[in-house]
Amino acid sequence: MQAAWPNVFPLKEGLVSRNIPTLLVEDSEEYEETIFRQILAAFFMLVTTLFIISFSANPAYSIEPEDKLYSLNIYAGQITTNGIGSLLIHFYDPDFKNSYLTAVTLARRIGTYKTMASFEVEGQVVKHFKMQNHWEINALIIARWEEFPWDKYVDTSFALGVGGSYATAEPEVEILIDGATSRFLVYGMTELTLGLPEYPNIALIIRIHHRSGVWGLVAEKGGSNTPCIGLKYRF
Repeated sequence: MQAAWPNVFPLKEGLVSRNIPTLLVEDSEEYEETIFRQILAAFFMLVTTLFIISFSANPAYSIEPEDKLYSLNIYAGQITTNGIGSLLIHFYDPDFKNSYLTAVTLARRIGTYKTMASFEVEGQVVKHFKMQNHWEINALIIARWEEFPWDKYVDTSFALGVGGSYATAEPEVEILIDGATSRFLVYGMTELTLGLPEYPNIALIIRIHHRSGVWGLVAEKGGSNTPCIGLKYRF
């Protein structure tokens, strides 16, 4: 008599057949969530860009005629694997990667609060090289604090900015850091400017160039921080 083998295959097939719809649903939900985040990032970047265009074309604010409305910024930096908090706390020992960027940005002042603060819009073109060689386009809104007690010795300002960021390819360093990333992310920056009062048109800038998924709002993973140094020319 031929031995009867346990009939395990129907059970396995049943398990597979029961799991396939679940996997398909999960993949579909993940895909829809990814698309939604990319659309949200694109919409945020579009709104920021339209904000820039509308204020540039028809500014609804009052600025003294002698004020310099525009600033051209050129800066460069080396990308780190540090999170933004880690980079700010351990700024003296960042974990650099063999990846660099250079950026050219144009900012326009759109308003002021007395003599203490100003508000700007800025557009950026960024080129990455070495470990990654894609381009990056950013548009953002900036708030800048202008008054410090030592300004008569070193003219100082501190700025925070937020907007949208689009990379022409998924940044390899961000994948290395987080396992995945997205072309569309939120852009953020912090900037310290230092200049001599007798040369008000030129200043040294120290900036953190930041891309972020905003805790899953725009992308589940992805982001990077790049400490940069450069020059600002006001005109």
